[in-house]
Amino acid sequence: MSVSGGGDQPIYSIGAVARMLDMPTSTLRAWEERYALVRPNRSVGSQRLYSRAEVERLRFIKTQIDSGVSAADAHRLLSQELGTGQLPAARATTEAAVERRPLVLIAERDGYAAELAEYFLRTEGWEVAVALDATQAQLKFEEQSPEIVIIDLLLSGGAGFRLVSEFAARKSAQILAVSAIDSAEEAMRSGAAAFMRKPLEPLALVSTVRDLAGTSALVRSENQPRVER
Repeated sequence: MSVSGGGDQPIYSIGAVARMLDMPTSTLRAWEERYALVRPNRSVGSQRLYSRAEVERLRFIKTQIDSGVSAADAHRLLSQELGTGQLPAARATTEAAVERRPLVLIAERDGYAAELAEYFLRTEGWEVAVALDATQAQLKFEEQSPEIVIIDLLLSGGAGFRLVSEFAARKSAQILAVSAIDSAEEAMRSGAAAFMRKPLEPLALVSTVRDLAGTSALVRSENQPRVER
């Protein structure tokens, strides 16, 4: 099953985007201020939240610059592409684009929601572990060392915020925070790489996990070794 979706939903922190594209956050801020072409959403507390479509546009700009085009001309080219509708809003990802499937830990208070997320991730080939409370989540994080952790912020009466902070501090996993309440601001401040509002759209969830794992076409195109010519 191929997956695409969630192209316009604001999801990723500026730090996550910088890691995905292998570039400084200061450059992303400078481009936003100077050219005003890729302008991410802002949370109430002014945290930047990028959509997959915006990451794809930044990838286009970076590719042009890597080929020798100036930043100004790269943004001009992007504007032209957007004007003609030729640049895809968010590149679809396929099974062929994925090589390695890291372990995903789902820390979710709703058993049905956890089961549904696990089903879709396993269908796409991911290894998945599930924890239905904060204690289980901590144990499985320690024992299984997941590379991606999906945390319901309201887990165990709101302990999800603490888990985000603790797991993010380890710097061993990418954290996707989810909640039925718009908690993007708090999630980003706690160290989450991305935030999604529940209920989760399954295809968007899988695409987001792929991006955070660095295995989607969107991310892998930036991580391919360059060949000197």
